[in-house]
Amino acid sequence: MLQPPPAEPGMREEEVDTPALLLDLDAFEHNLDLMARLLEPTGAKLRAHAKTHKSPVIALRQMARGAVGQCTQKVAEAEALAWGGVPDILVSNEVVGARKLARLAALARIAKVALCVDDPAQIAAAEAAAADAGIRLSVLVEIDIGTGRCGVAPGPEAVALAERIAASRHLVFGGLQAYHGSAQHMRTPAQRRAAIAAAADGARRTVEQLRQRGLECPIVGGGGTGTFALEAGSGVYTEIQAGSYCFMDADYARNEEAPPFRQSLFVLATVMSAARPGVAVVDAGHKAVPIDSGMPLVWGRDPDVRYTRASDEHGGLVVAPEARNPPKLGEKLRLVPGHCDPTVDRYDWYVGVRGGRVECLWPVAARGGMA
Repeated sequence: MLQPPPAEPGMREEEVDTPALLLDLDAFEHNLDLMARLLEPTGAKLRAHAKTHKSPVIALRQMARGAVGQCTQKVAEAEALAWGGVPDILVSNEVVGARKLARLAALARIAKVALCVDDPAQIAAAEAAAADAGIRLSVLVEIDIGTGRCGVAPGPEAVALAERIAASRHLVFGGLQAYHGSAQHMRTPAQRRAAIAAAADGARRTVEQLRQRGLECPIVGGGGTGTFALEAGSGVYTEIQAGSYCFMDADYARNEEAPPFRQSLFVLATVMSAARPGVAVVDAGHKAVPIDSGMPLVWGRDPDVRYTRASDEHGGLVVAPEARNPPKLGEKLRLVPGHCDPTVDRYDWYVGVRGGRVECLWPVAARGGMA
């Protein structure tokens, strides 16, 4: 059930009900503009990943700055974007199940949609859904270029799938999905460069083998916030699928030579107890902020004030003896989540703030979209 918004426009930040998903609009807009500037000279286009933000409002702001469309991981996310006016959506994932495929094909009446495959059976199922809907559906072949998750090996196996797609009356070969997810958080620049060099080589060889078989490859998609500059500079990738860049999180900040974007996403929390020296408790436990990528940071106060443990509804803070500004009962603190994507999925609303005041409220339209 959609919850009432925790704030109203014009309200001061310290009046926002908590826990709340806070978006610093100045930092957020800086990030959108910076990504557009960084990609412009490379020729690669941004297809921003909506699994991060789950919001057609944000998607349309990215597209106003030059993004060619959006990625999603789930059909439900694609539905929320299409219904919100986003015209070009790639489900950068395999879609299995007749019902899901029928829902995706139905979206083709209001938006351009595409999906990924790594198996002939998936191609047959997509073909049946497209035939039933009376459309031609764009399909990309996913290649595994290092993540070890979905995808076939680069080269002949991928080419065979592409030929199967191209031979269909109801499908269109859309290109290659070549995302190296695990490279995003490799900590050193050398590790990331080596991983993406190998990924680009696999994608390049596959594109050449497709060309030899008479198949053009309109899209080579991949790249994320941690490595986008490497894919964009490779001369192989045509679309960059970065998502977290618009928000950032504590885990990306741990990379050596971290991505050049500002922290814009926070969980606003209230100090609900400060009864014992050296300890405070906020009203944001792991239901409010995920801990899969480590504990959140306390914005502007770490290391004097550290978030060290989470239970369902409580976040435990340790306050250093030398801290000059220990948290006070009722004080509002900004927390930097370790992982922005699952943080967003815990909330119904973005509370957009600028200059200490609430400026806007945006629904997280695709929250919980798992199907």
